[in-house]
Amino acid sequence: MEGSGDEFMKYRSPLVSRYASKEMAYNFSDRKKFTTWRKLWIFLAKAEKALGLPITDAQVSEMESHADDIDFVMAAEEEKKLRHDVMAHVHTFAHCCPTAAPIIHLGATSCYVGDNTDLIMLRDGFDILLPKLARVIDRLANFAEKYADQPTLGFTHYQPAQLTTVGKRACLWLQDLVMDMRNLQRAREDLRFRGVKGTTGTQASFLQLFQGDHEKVEELDRKVTEMAGFKKSYLVTGQTYSRKVDVDSLCVLASLGASVHKICTDIRLLANLKEIEEPFEKEQIGSSAMPYKRNPMRAERCCSLARHLMALVSDPLQTASVQWLERTLDDSANRRISLPESFLTADIILSTLQNITEGLVVYPKVIERHIRHELPFMATENIIMAMVKAGGNRQDCHEKIRVLSQQAAAVVKQEGGDNDLLARVQADPYFTPILGQLDSVLDPKTFIGRAPQQVTRFLSEEVRPVLEPYKCKMDVKIELEL
Repeated sequence: MEGSGDEFMKYRSPLVSRYASKEMAYNFSDRKKFTTWRKLWIFLAKAEKALGLPITDAQVSEMESHADDIDFVMAAEEEKKLRHDVMAHVHTFAHCCPTAAPIIHLGATSCYVGDNTDLIMLRDGFDILLPKLARVIDRLANFAEKYADQPTLGFTHYQPAQLTTVGKRACLWLQDLVMDMRNLQRAREDLRFRGVKGTTGTQASFLQLFQGDHEKVEELDRKVTEMAGFKKSYLVTGQTYSRKVDVDSLCVLASLGASVHKICTDIRLLANLKEIEEPFEKEQIGSSAMPYKRNPMRAERCCSLARHLMALVSDPLQTASVQWLERTLDDSANRRISLPESFLTADIILSTLQNITEGLVVYPKVIERHIRHELPFMATENIIMAMVKAGGNRQDCHEKIRVLSQQAAAVVKQEGGDNDLLARVQADPYFTPILGQLDSVLDPKTFIGRAPQQVTRFLSEEVRPVLEPYKCKMDVKIELEL
């Protein structure tokens, strides 16, 4: 078939065709990859020329004028013939730069362009993710601040427990994301350039080019590293940079995936209780069979993709463990998949989570109803203390409350009725001395401890400072196409 329908005749990764942002999809595109190869060849030629090798201004200018006009068809044909992607692009570049052809890739090995480009893509990938993570943190921080003192049932073992607040629970999510922010920042800052190291990392080819001048070889490495935008290069490499670098990068993304999965699972559980909902579009359909449903599909998408992100980290772990001696090529095909997919997946879940956090809906009346159902049981200790202060015996009061609580629990569990413990307490003459105190004893805000104060301090000391470097990038809103 010909025409625009061709793309539907072969598998397309949903990560790109369905979900990923344009900037992250471009970051791992062939266009970005191969234009970066050409830039690296230009950096190398410029540095070699500056250090005295016989390379002319005309050769460098010719390379620069053709940095972006890649003949991908010719490159594919060359690769079919040569079975070597780097040499295919050397030949393709040389074809449009006949004057510079003799000095393209001079002294370098394939990993000069391959590995260095991967490091650039990892660095640029982190630079795309960090502002997105900052925006998610910012939106959740605003949410936490707004609901800092909104009482809600806490849950342990997914059973009702002591009250907390909606904002305090959001701070639990935020704490994980702030840890992820620091982890991503560290991984990004730890990245170095492979630089110019030669076939087994010894720089022997460059030492020969510069006739044994070690200082010039080191200066060459420094110059190229600086032109590529890195502060440092790895002092020692084999043919490749250590694949532990990939492990480090993907581990922090997998850890981010775990955080997002937990947050979105919580949102899904709360949506089932009808306490919180993710945004729901006016014409959105929740179910093809049940028109009333409002399914948490964004949170479900995040969980689904987060599992993929967490699973991907096993690839670089295994790859790093089986790199024999100076390198083996069984890393290559795996890395072509695992590195881009990790960043694409992280990009998608952050964009989706930003959309969720910008439109989270809270239903205070539902939350209050759930509190009313459970609070009488939780308040029993407070009732006992009030009775003791009024002159009662602690053991007698405990037994009274135990009996009444079991009767109320039977109404809830066996008859499906409401919790009537409070009515039973009010009807029992034993509790007459404290009847006037029951409203204050059962005020939900007396059960939330220091949650509001914890929210205020946490946001001020640990969240807002982390966002400072990204203040100019906070205004971007996410509209999901799907």
